[in-house]
Formats: sequence, structure tokens, C-alpha cells
Amino acid sequence: MTLQHTPEPDTTAPTELTFRSGEDRCHAWYFRAGTAELEGPGGRPIAVMAHGFGGTKDSGLEPFARAYAAAGIDVLAFDFRYFGASGGSPRQRVRMADQVADYRAAVAAAADLPGVDPRRVVLWGVSMSGGHVFAAAAAARATPEKADTARTALAAIVSVTPLVDGRAAAALAVRSGGIAATLRGAYATAWSRLAARAGRSGLIPLVGRPGEVAALALDGYYESYRALAGPTWRNEIDSGVLPQLAGYRPARTAARLRLPVLVQIADFDRGAPPDAAAKAAFAARAEVRHYPCDHFGVWPGNPCFEPAVRHQVMFLRRHLMAAR
Repeated sequence: MTLQHTPEPDTTAPTELTFRSGEDRCHAWYFRAGTAELEGPGGRPIAVMAHGFGGTKDSGLEPFARAYAAAGIDVLAFDFRYFGASGGSPRQRVRMADQVADYRAAVAAAADLPGVDPRRVVLWGVSMSGGHVFAAAAAARATPEKADTARTALAAIVSVTPLVDGRAAAALAVRSGGIAATLRGAYATAWSRLAARAGRSGLIPLVGRPGEVAALALDGYYESYRALAGPTWRNEIDSGVLPQLAGYRPARTAARLRLPVLVQIADFDRGAPPDAAAKAAFAARAEVRHYPCDHFGVWPGNPCFEPAVRHQVMFLRRHLMAAR
């Protein structure tokens, strides 16, 4: 892990660091807790955060991270490989297994930070990464029963408007009027694969307006995503992600989890099926919170952001205090 310091550090800015995942390095922001309220004998708890489908950490994660730090929780917010400030090539590439591996590498990096309690690590994810945290936790087999034998243990999961079933998401796109965009996306996938073989880019727009060729083209989604976009975000995605979605079903791992889970569901979500999220939450014996909004309604600048963050902090305070 490599820490990067500026000559005159801004005390209000997060520390930048990198950690290795696979053959590449992931770039992260480290926010240190502003209070010792949740500190225990082993140190401070820490949350590991990553963005959703094609997102970057500078696109809306900072307000969540700062709310956690104000509550006494350190935060490591990182970019997946191939995105944002992280390394890896080809750029804008989504591979589900790689992103789950990035989470596990981020947990190891977070546990090594000075003053952090390695047995009180929280996994936080949103949208597609809200599904990844189910898979990452199940793969790590981090349970309270094994906390006394494991050096690093997960204390809780926060899954925000999660995409946990790719097949259900495709069906929802049809019901939401996105079938034309879906078919165009499939066509673009086939075309871009031929282009990639010829040495040209295999990228398509990540988000577009209704009727445009894009991975996401539902009404209002272009404006909502662009409102969050940070300087490293690119409106491009490897079209190879589309065929992967049908087999993406992290909900299947939910029943194996044995730790506190919070699932936050947007009741009018057109991007991540609320019913699939509810089923995964039930299987995981999770605490569930509902919000009267669409997929982007829990993000900063939207009405459901404040209650969503408040519920996350309440949930984590309760469980992290008990785990000290």
C-alpha cells in the first residue's frame, strides 16, 4: 500500500492512497473519523465504499463518507480497477468477479491503516456495488463466530438500492419502457465486439436519453447521473458488461451471510428491481428501509439522501458499539 502526501496537506481533504488488486493498483480516499465515539480497544471502525455501475468515487461518494467520519467511522472510498483514478487496462471495463476481488483487496488495505480496528470493517455498496457487497461478504466468510480466529472481520453490510439480480433488472427495463434501449444496447454490443477485433474501441455510452444507444437510457437517468458526475467520470462503458448481467445474481449468496445487514430500497426504482432487493434482504435477515423515490433519489441533492444517511449511521452505531 502506497500513501501519497502533498507538501502542504489540506486537513479537510481526504488522504490519498493506493492498494494492489490483481496486477493493478486501486486509488482510494481515506477519511479519518472526526470523533472517538465509536473507538474501542482495537481501534476505530472503518467503512469500505465503492460506486455502482460505471461510477467513480468523485461522483457522489464524498457526502456519504463525510457523514460517516462525523459519526466516528473511518472511510476508505475507492475506484474499481479500470475506472477513475485507479489503474488497469482496458479502461471502463466491468468484470463482476474483478470488482468483488477489488472489494476484498480494499478490506485488507483498510484493516492495515493505523488506528483501525480490523475486526470492525463495514462493506458499503450502492446499485451494482450494492450487490457486490453481498458476494464479497459471502466469499470472505466473515462471520461473528469466526471473529476470534480471523485477523480481519466484517462487522456489517450497508447495501443501498442494490442490483442483486441481473435477470430481474432486464425484465424491469422492459416494463419501464427501456426495451428499445435494451435492444439497441445488445446491437451495440455485437457491433462493438466486431470493432474491438478490428482494433477499435468496444465502448458504448454508459447513460443516454430515451431512444439513444446507451447501457442506461431510461427517462431522467441521463440528467440524474450527470448531476453526480465528478472530474474522473466518463460516460463510457465496455459493452461486454451487457451479456454478463443475465448471470449476475449476488442475491443467491444472501442466505449465507451471518452478520448485520442494512438494505435500503427505493420503492419506485427502475434500475435495480425493488422486489429482488427485498427478497435478498429477507434471505439475509436484513434490516430494511424503504424510500419513496427512484434509483437516484438517495443520492446527494435529492430528498431521500438525508434520511438514507441518517438510517445508515443509526444502524452502524448500534452494531459497531455492540462489536467493540
